[in-house]
Amino acid sequence: QVQLVESGGGLVQPGGSLRLSCAASGNIFSMSSMGWYRQVPGKEREGVSCISSTDGNTRYADSVKGRFTISRDNAKNTATLQMNDLAPEDTAVYYCAADLWGDCSKWQQEPEYESWGQGTQVTVSS
Repeated sequence: QVQLVESGGGLVQPGGSLRLSCAASGNIFSMSSMGWYRQVPGKEREGVSCISSTDGNTRYADSVKGRFTISRDNAKNTATLQMNDLAPEDTAVYYCAADLWGDCSKWQQEPEYESWGQGTQVTVSS
């Protein structure tokens, strides 16, 4: 398994931006697709984005397309979610997750991911 630690959450006004980072320990990061999920209290966790381990292919939920960008730096064992034009409905706890040998083909299926971070709170409010 990969140990994951998210950072970068906080309070931002509508229309603002945040950059979330996910730092991974271990030496299998480059072999893992990385996903970002979010969860609002009382609701199921929602897949936000994924970047594959092989070709860097990306996936996005319709609700964030054009506003969020996922990236990864295998040399630094880090995955990043750049979030722009944030809206109150983006308020949630954001989690990163790792899928060893994954290609994001089943990126919105939680059981595909073996490792999860502890989450970071993002609050969009004026």
